[in-house]
Amino acid sequence: MNIEVRYYSRGGNTKKIALAIAKAVGVEAKTVSEPLTEDVDILFLGSAPYAFDVDDEVKKFISGIGVSVGKAVNFSTSAAVKSTRKYIEKLFAEKKIPVADDEFSCRGAFAMLHKDRPNENDQKAAAEFAKKIIS
Repeated sequence: MNIEVRYYSRGGNTKKIALAIAKAVGVEAKTVSEPLTEDVDILFLGSAPYAFDVDDEVKKFISGIGVSVGKAVNFSTSAAVKSTRKYIEKLFAEKKIPVADDEFSCRGAFAMLHKDRPNENDQKAAAEFAKKIIS
């Protein structure tokens, strides 16, 4: 099974979760600046909402996918919005890539909100989530 983990992280919150997921599934987490170069069974994609959308780098990554992807699995961090799923689901639909029903989201620190998040417990929960997805 070919598994890839990609993420976009401005403040480091989503990167922490991406690293936990990648370690749990035995692959390297890479930023969305690195395109997929071969077919993928499961793509874990992490992002955070910015101004009620995902960053243009995430959009560029998804629109640039030129390989087969069995399914995308969303994960996200945010200080306010629960998930980025609704933003990325539409982008993946345009590429005819299914998005898994299950997703992982947790709080992320922003200014004085949710200080020290994602924490160790969030990272452990993300790892367990990833293991469940690939089993």
